[in-house]
Amino acid sequence: MEATRRRVKQGKAVANLRCPYAFGLVGLLVLLGCQTTPSGPTPPPVSPIRFVDVAAQAGLRYTWTISGKRPLSALPLIGNGVAFLDYNRDGNLDILLVGEKPGLFQGAGKGAFTDVSATALPTLTGQFSGCAVGDYDGDGFEDLYLSAYKGGALLHNQRGERFTDVTVASGLTAQPWGTACAFVETQRGSGRLDLIVGNYAKFGADYNTQELCSVRDKQGKPILTACPPRYYPPLKPTFFRNQGKGVFTEATASSGFARAMGRTLGIAAADFDSSGQQAISLANDELEGDLFTKQNAPFVNVARRAGTHTDREGNVHGGMGTDWGDFDNDGLLDLFVATYANEAKSLYKNEGGGLFTDVAYSAHTSPAASPYVTFGCKFFDADNDGWLDLALANGHVQDNIEQIDTVQTYRQPTLLLHNLAKQGGQAGFADLSKQAGEALQKPIVGRGLATGDFDNDGRVDLLIADSEGKPLLLHNESTIKGNWLGVKLIGTRSNPSGYGAVLTLTAGGKKIVRHCHADGSYLSSSDPRVHFGLGQTEKAESLTVRWPSGKTQTVTGLATNQYHILKETP
Repeated sequence: MEATRRRVKQGKAVANLRCPYAFGLVGLLVLLGCQTTPSGPTPPPVSPIRFVDVAAQAGLRYTWTISGKRPLSALPLIGNGVAFLDYNRDGNLDILLVGEKPGLFQGAGKGAFTDVSATALPTLTGQFSGCAVGDYDGDGFEDLYLSAYKGGALLHNQRGERFTDVTVASGLTAQPWGTACAFVETQRGSGRLDLIVGNYAKFGADYNTQELCSVRDKQGKPILTACPPRYYPPLKPTFFRNQGKGVFTEATASSGFARAMGRTLGIAAADFDSSGQQAISLANDELEGDLFTKQNAPFVNVARRAGTHTDREGNVHGGMGTDWGDFDNDGLLDLFVATYANEAKSLYKNEGGGLFTDVAYSAHTSPAASPYVTFGCKFFDADNDGWLDLALANGHVQDNIEQIDTVQTYRQPTLLLHNLAKQGGQAGFADLSKQAGEALQKPIVGRGLATGDFDNDGRVDLLIADSEGKPLLLHNESTIKGNWLGVKLIGTRSNPSGYGAVLTLTAGGKKIVRHCHADGSYLSSSDPRVHFGLGQTEKAESLTVRWPSGKTQTVTGLATNQYHILKETP
């Protein structure tokens, strides 16, 4: 055991381990001790939940390719994000695919998309990876931020017709290695969306860091592969304060984010403690996770006190994607963090009082997903039964891993973890991936993942990036007939996108809590419309919205099985 640890310190991989722990983004496998984990509930042989890849017939003609020599380094392996948005405000979701040449596809609401990249996007150059969507200037149209290696671009929406590059005029500066990014209303009552951009690590010749490392293949011969994250000093996220009138100022130190751990790959915000302020979770690669909360100024990192900094055994994560959602319907928002292969896929249950418990094993998120390198992750109600399920996009970070490891593969399937709470037991998940359609079983280099109802039929669909292939547009064709209700928020005193609002729906005598957000997952942005699955309940009694401004608004008489637009009252 000690010899194994010494080998890792010398930068050599330990291969052929069937129960390893691993170092985050790339990870040289290290045998630190294996444990027996529960296998999880047995999924049914036939599932009413079904997803079909309709990307080709929908018109998503786009391919991600990685050129250059092999094996690949960490930089191209970071991957790509995707987004559902409604940039022209016609009520139909559009699609953004992020790459060196981003693609924008206008949706018609019936499953067809038209490539408008040439006319609606400016000419952009750079190694773009992630995206954030939000109306930062309050004109009623969603704007874009694209993160990049040694760059970044803020694109202003010109009233649904096209985007213009306003990066320089806005005051935003180029980031050293921009990754996850999110628009968040951090100042209660400001009504403005600030921008936080995660950065990964110091990399390449500029920092005198190596790009490839030597390991042993399965035959014991030395070969090169991508280096683990510990080779690269972490970079901190950057926080930009929205000053209004389209101008941002960098305020990382004064806001408290200079105390972040760094190597950030996932960002998700939510008012998890009903304080009226947004808390921001940062998933970091092989460093402790961050959880920033704010009562006054600046933000304070409470991850250690809350229990979200490591897994239940005190191990740091190869933290990648992250998302908030009330998976057990107790009215408290819980936190999920996607991680590297053979690391716990942590599900932090919100216990109240600012404390969390990692229930990854008892809720069976970790056993099902443990073998995979998980990036994209989103809570969503796949079958409208009123309980949040989980979608996970997977793909390895060493393109030659099959030469090194006897178990791992570069391309990996997508996972659907179905919440079984409706069946009468404790809230937990069963792996329905093999029962829910062939599209989920297709091996891909999975990275970004977004959720959204692109055909407005009340069943939430999935959009996934295959960073060495074509996008997957997974149409939800589940046969179960659950009722639903959808809400698009428009803030007046709060930010126009309504991000950060907490919604409580009373239906059938039960309360369901969801929050308005587009962030979360990995490098991606999702449909911000708030979706409630209702199961067999046909009537909603009331909906209460706690806006980021602090205002509480209650409406009644909302019809089910349709979308509603709710504007914040003065």
